[in-house]
Amino acid sequence: MDPMRHDETPTLSPPSAATGAEASGRTEQAPSPWVLRIVTLGLVLAALNLRPAITSLGPLLEEVRDGLHMSGSIAGVLTSVPPLCFALFGFAAPRLARRFGPAAVVCAGMVAIAAGLLLRPFVGGTVGFLAASALALMGIAVSNVLMPVIVKRWFPDRVGTVTGLYSMALALGTALAAALTVPVTNALGGSWRTGLAVWAVLAVAAVLPWIPFVRDRRDASGPAAGTPAPPALRITRSRTAWAMACFFGLQATAAYITMGWMPQIFRDAGIPAGTAGVLLAVTMAMGVPLAFVIPRVATRLRTQGPIVLVLSGCGLIGYAGLWAAPAAGAWLWAILLGVANCAFPLALTMIGMRSRTGPGVVRLSAFAQSTGYLLSIPGPLLVGVLYQHSGGWGVPIALMAGLLVPQTVAGMLAGRARTVEDEC
Repeated sequence: MDPMRHDETPTLSPPSAATGAEASGRTEQAPSPWVLRIVTLGLVLAALNLRPAITSLGPLLEEVRDGLHMSGSIAGVLTSVPPLCFALFGFAAPRLARRFGPAAVVCAGMVAIAAGLLLRPFVGGTVGFLAASALALMGIAVSNVLMPVIVKRWFPDRVGTVTGLYSMALALGTALAAALTVPVTNALGGSWRTGLAVWAVLAVAAVLPWIPFVRDRRDASGPAAGTPAPPALRITRSRTAWAMACFFGLQATAAYITMGWMPQIFRDAGIPAGTAGVLLAVTMAMGVPLAFVIPRVATRLRTQGPIVLVLSGCGLIGYAGLWAAPAAGAWLWAILLGVANCAFPLALTMIGMRSRTGPGVVRLSAFAQSTGYLLSIPGPLLVGVLYQHSGGWGVPIALMAGLLVPQTVAGMLAGRARTVEDEC
């Protein structure tokens, strides 16, 4: 039996619960297994490209700073660019999906990632580096928002499984970029520019599976592009949506501080650059198995609060160890912080669980991710400023640990068994 076939396999342009083909009296043929395999392949390859633009930079941040003559504060700005772009461009994803279809937008996103990664090391100067990075991050932003939408649309009865699959791929891409950037840079001659640009190849590969679906312009809410949109769901009236946004924002703050600064924390503790990159890879690699397991477990629980508590507890222990003995227990702290970072796949899963309809998923995903990333912008920048002015990592690490408290509270609220449609 084909693993992606099931009793409720969606159609080629699958309807949502209230606005799809069934509601309008149309009957559409279910997609063939190879179509679902291509969609799955597209999700996996796209997910592999959602973090290398960020985690490939961390192990080479010192070299990039020297090459572009950046101060610590400017480097903090650089680590804040990803959440800023995710917030700004993520809000545009639902409108783009309604007009062009989610598959076409994801395909264009992969093209933008490839172009940005290829250009940014060679355009010259800090401004050019930031602009090319923003291009890649724009592609990541719209894909971030639309991945849960595509999962809900094509695999509505396997949200946990498919979310786990692409979350696992996302974690794998994150870890590979962190672990391999320094060795690949050394193998290609030692230039940080080449070491960063090489990741564009993976993005080019991710474009291909989406090409057959570029003309499929139905968004997750059902109607074809160009037809009137359904009445807007006033998502800001939902307490669950706000809790989800806060939870997403705080876990994103921790993730981008980790990806941007953890290698430098280890390097300042006397650990070589290559090993520091591997430690970041270990942190990211913890998400490979856990990102597949956690969504499956979460969908079997009525509330997801217990998972939130476990992840936060691991984070607190990891930060305490990073503050007290960063070099002596480096591998253990990397593992614990990797477990804590799995709040991300949990948040993606809860987005699909806290909404009942296609339009609800689109709006909740855009609101939670864009608002969340907006909330996360000050974190990496503040860490850079505190590091530069305090002369060490004690104060920044204390900030990271302190942010876990409101993250836990927001996660408990977001994990309650309710939907945004009911609250709105």
